[in-house]
Amino acid sequence: MNDHRPAPAEAASASPAVSSSARRSAEKAAEEAAEVRRFWGRLGLPGLIDVHTHFMPERVLNKVWEYFDARGPLTGGLAWPISYRQREAERAAVLRRFGVRAFTAMLYPHKPGMARWLNDWAAGFARRTPDCLHTATLFPEPGVETYVREAIEAGARVFKAHVQVGAYDPADELLRPAWGVLAEARVPVVIHCGSGPAPGKHTGPGPIARVLARHPRLRLIVAHLGMPEYEDFLGLAERYQEIRLDTTMAFTDFTEALTPFPRRALPRLAALGDRVLLGSDFPNIPYPYLHQLQALERLDLGEEWLRAVCHDNAAELFGPA
Repeated sequence: MNDHRPAPAEAASASPAVSSSARRSAEKAAEEAAEVRRFWGRLGLPGLIDVHTHFMPERVLNKVWEYFDARGPLTGGLAWPISYRQREAERAAVLRRFGVRAFTAMLYPHKPGMARWLNDWAAGFARRTPDCLHTATLFPEPGVETYVREAIEAGARVFKAHVQVGAYDPADELLRPAWGVLAEARVPVVIHCGSGPAPGKHTGPGPIARVLARHPRLRLIVAHLGMPEYEDFLGLAERYQEIRLDTTMAFTDFTEALTPFPRRALPRLAALGDRVLLGSDFPNIPYPYLHQLQALERLDLGEEWLRAVCHDNAAELFGPA
């Protein structure tokens, strides 16, 4: 019998090392949670609302992580270690320890026939996770208007659209009735439509401008502040009163090294302070969650701006968390 189990003495010596590593990890996690809570506590907030967090079926999320690990083309070939590679329940618990009072389940299809199934999963996740804003998604395909309407009737409070991953034109005629339903229902859509970290055939402000020309009351939340076309998307937000932007990954050291936000545009961002929302991309971020908050604070746009971005704007949009 080929038994490689350690002798009792070896096992005893290995055990403290394992427990010591786990203890250090737990201590580090507790320290970060305490720092996050101190951040929003100093601002006099009851917590945070994060409109850009990812929860999806485990096998789908594992595929996403594998893509990041492989430095797939849509990541721009960047090294992208996942900071919170944990199971679903533990990821939700991490957000709660941070004091995130409401978060989302940003999920998205990359091909036809996938969105309705994802919406069914998301409805179940929302039922078992009451602090998650019930999230749904869509794709340009026959029947999209029907399942978007069904998702709204089932309680969806926010949608996710990913132009880059889905490789579709948001102005596609197949989506036109679905955008109309969403505009009429006043349900926000977090949409990744900027060309970062890698451009797609239909990314950038042009396709979205065509959508808004048809549906000026559509509540789009432009993910990542529209990076790298920051100023173009600020322009759309200045033109359309229902356009909002989320801060996902913006201003972090990781992003600033690649696609820095132009400092000349900070006054415009400050002026749109009532339509900028906290987003993080948790758990798919290559740095601690705390760093996103610190990156916003060091903009020095003031505590009133931070309070609005980190909680109040989303609370007004979605209702108290």
